Amino acid sequence: MEFRFFYHFGNFLIMLKGMFSRPENMKMYWKQFMQQCVDIGVGSFGIVFIISLFMGGVTTLQTAYQLVSPIIPRSTIAQIVRDTIILEFAPTLTSIVLAGVVGSKIASELGNMRISEQIDALEIMGINTKGYLIAPKILAGILMIPVLICIAGFLGIWGGKEAGELSGVISSEQFMQGLRQEFKAYNVFFAMAKSFSFGFIIASVSAYYGYNVSGGALEIGKASTTAVVVSCILILFMDYALTAILL
Repeated sequence: MEFRFFYHFGNFLIMLKGMFSRPENMKMYWKQFMQQCVDIGVGSFGIVFIISLFMGGVTTLQTAYQLVSPIIPRSTIAQIVRDTIILEFAPTLTSIVLAGVVGSKIASELGNMRISEQIDALEIMGINTKGYLIAPKILAGILMIPVLICIAGFLGIWGGKEAGELSGVISSEQFMQGLRQEFKAYNVFFAMAKSFSFGFIIASVSAYYGYNVSGGALEIGKASTTAVVVSCILILFMDYALTAILL
């Protein structure tokens, strides 16, 4: 088990090192990067939108259910919802969902190219496949996943506000008052630090497993599953590590 870990970790570092070479055609690299930004960002917006709204709504209702004491002001509900979504739900929950959506797509796409020998054909043409196929995906993941997490944070808080109003547990004025109460800008910095780390993990781990597939169609499915599982484990581990270090 230990040797397998070091084998994969070493291969992963070699893959990252192989990306850093002078691009053969910068225009093609830029086109590939923009295409990946669209696939990762726009392609995942729908699921992020739905999850964020319900995440905020459920958090508001459950917080209101637990705060039954008349001593605690209702605006505290919004304060708890805000901090919970910014610190944990928006970065971590969204990233775990994106590991399934984006990660499996990247792994299966590269795996299919490897099985069908398209990667070998590009290498014969003298193209650095790690730089051309993997680097744009990782850069797009580092750029677009934090953007999606920011959107998830806004939508989660807005969903919580709407759910609170519709159910009658908190008025709009009380919610807005709670949002402004004891707000710490550092929490946003912490959430963004997590989102950039998670974006790198999702894109790079999925690209690694997809790029190194060998076999047939069955192995592509196994690589996609492994990429998602390993990404989720690393996201949770990094979530704990960053929380211990930065908070």
